Amino acid sequence: MSNNNGTFSAFLAGTFVGGLAGAAAALLLAPQGGEETREQIRKKSIELQGRAEATLDDARARLETVAADVKKRAEELQTQSKVILEESQKQLAQAVEETKKAAATATAEPEKAS
Repeated sequence: MSNNNGTFSAFLAGTFVGGLAGAAAALLLAPQGGEETREQIRKKSIELQGRAEATLDDARARLETVAADVKKRAEELQTQSKVILEESQKQLAQAVEETKKAAATATAEPEKAS
């Protein structure tokens, strides 16, 4: 039985030493107090707000650049469309005139033949 007492004593000593080591670790690694935690949260939120604002500003700048580019391209397309429309109208007017001349010539030829 004396052997069991030695094992039990070693177990109790190990439990005691383990408890002390755990308590020391808990004290060293425990989170800071409530006020310190709130201050850290405030600082982190201010930092995140700054990052969010910077990201938003960057996104706005990119959006403005893209919008200006789209507007420029739309104006170029509008100008090109006007030029094409004017050329098409000229060609149509020319085709109408040529058709009138051809029709006049075709109606005049039977009269000459008579």
